[in-house]
Amino acid sequence: MSQIAKELLYTGKAKDVYKTDNDDEYIIKFRDDITALDGGKKDTLSKKGVYNALISTKLFEVLEAEGIKTQYIELLSPDEMLTMSLDMIPLEVICRNIATGSLVKKYPFPEKKELNPPIIQFDYKNDEYHDPMLNDSIILALDIVSQDALDEIRQITLKINRVLSDFLKSKGLLLVDFKLEYGFDKDGNIILGDEISPDTTRLWDVDTLENFDKDIFRKGEDGVVDAYRKVVDLILTDDEKDKWNVKDIE
Repeated sequence: MSQIAKELLYTGKAKDVYKTDNDDEYIIKFRDDITALDGGKKDTLSKKGVYNALISTKLFEVLEAEGIKTQYIELLSPDEMLTMSLDMIPLEVICRNIATGSLVKKYPFPEKKELNPPIIQFDYKNDEYHDPMLNDSIILALDIVSQDALDEIRQITLKINRVLSDFLKSKGLLLVDFKLEYGFDKDGNIILGDEISPDTTRLWDVDTLENFDKDIFRKGEDGVVDAYRKVVDLILTDDEKDKWNVKDIE
């Protein structure tokens, strides 16, 4: 594939976003940086960015096949994704299927309680205010999105949850909870953006409940990259591993 001209637009905690010579397209580079605890815990882990790019690519393709629009266009290199440019909405949309993490710290839920129906939570994506939780009234008062847009985001999130839960369970993984981000395309449509990876999800083994996500890093344990690589092994087909040269990454 020919080289695409790019200019750094934004640097996040674990990804860089580049403008291209096409105003409708960005390039997202997945870095090896990892953070937790509101940025208080940081490290750089070799190959983490590549594995997150591969996992996000696969899960976006699964969603696209089910009619869910994402910003994903194609994987340009092992750690660079070509995407549709979006006007991002400053909301973190969290879907919880099993009670764990901050939910059991802040509320009287038993650890590992199944949540049916799942909980949809909105956080304000703003480092200055430390990403506080929002309700509909605050979202509307801040003029972040309209009520109709908020309702649509909920509906899309619940569909994503059903699709990914079924897919991942078929691969031996439980989708415990996950964070999504959305944006508006140039026509005003709500489109799924950012990433879906072990950095933004909790994934447990169906049988043992062993986790394969950033909680390993949060707890100060070893094996983060090995866990991410395990997710790649589980969800990619052999043809996809060959297509994306997964063996060369080892």
